Amino acid sequence: MNRSLPASLTQRDDIDLDPQIIETYCQGGRGEKGSALFVARPRSTQVASDIIALCVQEGIQLVPQSGRTGLVGASVPDPDGHHAVLSLERMTGDFHLDRINRTVTCGAGLRLSDINARLSPEALYMPIDLGSDPCIGGMVATNTGGSRLMRYGDVRRHVLGLTVILGDRNGTIVRLGGALRKTATGPDWKQLFVGTGASFGVITECTFNVEPTAKHKATALIALPDESALPDLLLELERRFGSLLSALEFMSANAMRAAHAHVPSLRRPFGGDLPDIALLVELSCDWPLDEADRSLDDILIGGLVGIAESGAANMGDVVIGRAEEVWAIRHALSEGVRKRGRLYAFDLSFRRGDVLRFRAAMKAQLGELFPDVEICDFGHVGDGGIHFNLVDHLAPGDWTPDRERMIRDTVIKTAVEDFDGSYSAEHGIGPVNFRYFDTYASAETRRFSAALEAVTSGKRLGRVHFSPEQTQ
Repeated sequence: MNRSLPASLTQRDDIDLDPQIIETYCQGGRGEKGSALFVARPRSTQVASDIIALCVQEGIQLVPQSGRTGLVGASVPDPDGHHAVLSLERMTGDFHLDRINRTVTCGAGLRLSDINARLSPEALYMPIDLGSDPCIGGMVATNTGGSRLMRYGDVRRHVLGLTVILGDRNGTIVRLGGALRKTATGPDWKQLFVGTGASFGVITECTFNVEPTAKHKATALIALPDESALPDLLLELERRFGSLLSALEFMSANAMRAAHAHVPSLRRPFGGDLPDIALLVELSCDWPLDEADRSLDDILIGGLVGIAESGAANMGDVVIGRAEEVWAIRHALSEGVRKRGRLYAFDLSFRRGDVLRFRAAMKAQLGELFPDVEICDFGHVGDGGIHFNLVDHLAPGDWTPDRERMIRDTVIKTAVEDFDGSYSAEHGIGPVNFRYFDTYASAETRRFSAALEAVTSGKRLGRVHFSPEQTQ
């Protein structure tokens, strides 16, 4: 411990000083490591407020943390031990479902799987599909998107109310919004805290909209001959299937190989000859189908046959599969890629027509500049997102941190400057992306952010953000 702490903190039963316990809260999802003075684990908003107030008064910077599933180091304290961790994982006691209003109010520490398990008996769910199991507070703080954003939107679309603690000397508690979907009484202040990490305050409770669960699904994997085939196919799929289309994901051959190596039991829909790009298409509906209705499988097959016969879009092989088997491949990609070697992960977004154009450009550029780097990418082409993962196979003895910096700078520069894309689609800022915020955020944006922080905090919590509560 680098400094003495007051008794008002050390004698609290919700603060851990055990170095072994602290260490487990100082590690990130991509191997980042830090050090902390202590870990605070409150069970209620009022207790969290008391702790925040004490820390502000003592000049202790807090790193808010919930599910610890983030990928940009945002919930990891610095290596010097100057920070303390505020974990919200114990804030799980509150859960209120309003069936008629179709809303849920719950503590920020509840995990997505817990929420959906409680909603399942009512045939409802939180329609944000992720490869990990985050906490709802972190999902709001990073405005999580997920694989079904094209149908249901991001977390922001579902947030109706928030309870937030400001980073001032009083640990001021503010409650913004509520259970109403419509209210035009002034600025929607809760939006300040959605997608902005903990820059303006710590989220402790959420009220959000939930959706009926899908009663029927149909899925297919489509091999694409090359990147240029996507735009026409995307438009044809939307034209033929309309609101039935709930997900449109792409997976590269390298990413699928990594998933199968990680989970050998996964189905191999294309056998051993994987296409360079495969497109996962899902149709779903939340209403019962009568015996006279066509099944979604028939609708999907008929539509794909129609596209192929019309020549409106270029497709390769098509495999119709069981939803759980196809999605098992998609959900295994992130961990499979992580285990493949030294990983540089990027969470990027573009106009939909530019996603695979960017991919093609980077294949050529990286192949020339960094031939030892393997592209293992996948993502949400239906909403313009791509998880552009690079595995560096350079010999460990030849690797230096400068190499990683050069590779990251090359990718981000191309994405932002050449394709007008975003360097962080849904993973937040965090230490991995601080440099790019400083490079690409306008002076006006930085001044505006600083002004808002001055309003919401008598003394900043520190340059820390909520963990981006999802893997890819």
